[in-house]
Amino acid sequence: MTARFTGRVAVITGASRGIGLAIAQRLVDEGARVVITARKQTALDDAVDQLGGPSVALAVAGHAGDEAHQLETFETAAQSFGRVDVLINNTGINPVAGPVLETDFDAARKILDVNVLGVLGWTRRFRNQLADTPGTVVNIASVAGLRPATDIGMYGVSKSAVIGLTAQLAAENSPKIRVNAVAPAVVRTRFAGPLYEGREQSVTRDYPLGRLGEPEDIASAVAFLASADAAWITGQTLVADGGLTLAGGV
Repeated sequence: MTARFTGRVAVITGASRGIGLAIAQRLVDEGARVVITARKQTALDDAVDQLGGPSVALAVAGHAGDEAHQLETFETAAQSFGRVDVLINNTGINPVAGPVLETDFDAARKILDVNVLGVLGWTRRFRNQLADTPGTVVNIASVAGLRPATDIGMYGVSKSAVIGLTAQLAAENSPKIRVNAVAPAVVRTRFAGPLYEGREQSVTRDYPLGRLGEPEDIASAVAFLASADAAWITGQTLVADGGLTLAGGV
């Protein structure tokens, strides 16, 4: 393991489990200190213990779209670790399935509020707290945002917006802040469970690499984009899908 993040501090949203926790673990393993967020304090406390305790990881519980929660998170990072260099926008929700024309408007608004406006809000606060040092943002999108998605239409629309927002934020904030995204296919997490549980073998047939993703697969892609190894990359979306889109799947 390299030490690409020694001396750097990252805020990672939605990181009590799954992809977010795997990203936090990868960054800590490479020398970072992290502040993680999620809704439930107990799950966050367990995650902090797993990451190595308060010397390297702190947690702030709250709703991702709450501006006060965003501010508290950055204040906690600044007071405890002195700075924030990296923001990982991982929080996402998908409370409904089905075609977009059959999606309840309140549910659609909630999806867009958390998945899209949440990214904008966190990034705005990240930019505002940066001093003279450069910053890096990595957003978690989805292959569902690359083309029409079966059964998760509104979620796909929101992730398409995240991909567009990533490019826009990169253009508006260069050269001080690099902004990129990772677009996973199905990753073996509780969040994605309805997409594969009970039929994993048949789902996996669509993947040229022969398996679903693991949280660590996405963490490694995020770590690359957040590191100096990607210093000349901004506004891009890295597809991490086991080859799914090669086969025409979503």
